[in-house]
Amino acid sequence: MRWSGQEINAEAADALPGLARLNNLVRTVQTPEFDGVTFYEVLAKSALNHVPGQSAMPFGWTINPMRGCLHRCVYCFARPTHRYLDLDAGRDFDTQIIVKVNVAEVLAKEVSRPTWGRHPVALGTNTDPYQRAEGRYRLMPGIIAALAGSGTPLSILTKGTLLRRDLPLLKEASEHVPVDLAMSIAVYDEELQQSIEPGTPSAKARLATVTAVREAGLNCSVFLMPILPYLTDSREHLELALRQAKDAGAGSVLYTALHLRPFVKEWFMLWLEREHPELVGRYQQLYGDKAYAPSGYRKWLAARIKPLIRRYGLERGREDPATGGVRSSTLGRLRNAEGERPPGAGSPGVGSLIAEELPPAMAARMSSPTLF
Repeated sequence: MRWSGQEINAEAADALPGLARLNNLVRTVQTPEFDGVTFYEVLAKSALNHVPGQSAMPFGWTINPMRGCLHRCVYCFARPTHRYLDLDAGRDFDTQIIVKVNVAEVLAKEVSRPTWGRHPVALGTNTDPYQRAEGRYRLMPGIIAALAGSGTPLSILTKGTLLRRDLPLLKEASEHVPVDLAMSIAVYDEELQQSIEPGTPSAKARLATVTAVREAGLNCSVFLMPILPYLTDSREHLELALRQAKDAGAGSVLYTALHLRPFVKEWFMLWLEREHPELVGRYQQLYGDKAYAPSGYRKWLAARIKPLIRRYGLERGREDPATGGVRSSTLGRLRNAEGERPPGAGSPGVGSLIAEELPPAMAARMSSPTLF
């Protein structure tokens, strides 16, 4: 089926039960460019997700333009979310991708409401907004423009080198609101990376993207997550990772040990049995019926990696406890009672990339003369 020339004007009669329960399914798309993958294009009813949690702000907000992920990371903690749509957390998560084709337009309406508090919004905390299909759907420019145009701070965590496409837009956005970027690079062994993250760009390509972010005048953290017991927790691998992140221009490195939620654990153990059967017993002993590595392992890992992080001067980054993404630089700052925009956050001017990418309805509102 062609990607272009298709009208979004009807709900498909054969909507999957899970999809029909949450969204309006417009059509399904299959194309040779994404062999074996089916895209379910839906009309989202909302864009912003409220994430209760403990942080310096009362709560966190996220946006997920897609559900399911072409990166196919075996360990991905988001896999169980596919089960809400009557899809499985294994192969379906990798090949049945839900795309919210109107997400930017819906977001523009939400952030234009007088009640919107311009709280920091995180992208990439569930599935990756810069997975390969973003090159076709191009959802992120409208999302970035809607957030920046409304004075809303944003953060992005991604494995996708497609982030480089939007660096000029993100640079302009950073002149209006705080913009925090992070690249997830967990595995620096090429053979292992291609085995456990088969749909991701190489570590080298992601490090080059970190450099491109810095050259664009923006800061970039690296998420060394997850660290895989007995596979990427050696001193040699950790030192290689930190040295390369520093050389690429990363401002900080955040790390955590692998955790295996239900349904993720089963998928991961199938991979482990196939690729590293010698480690199956050790993983069973380490994780048992728990999702997190035991405290003893985590303390051992911290004792190994923290001195290396200090040595390379990569200590400043923090993970947002509410969203799980990169912590917004606005967290901890007090906002005035009127909820005014941060300094420099004005309406985009003539020739602005933000203005070009704004969803039409929001652009019209911003261009209308103020009558009071």
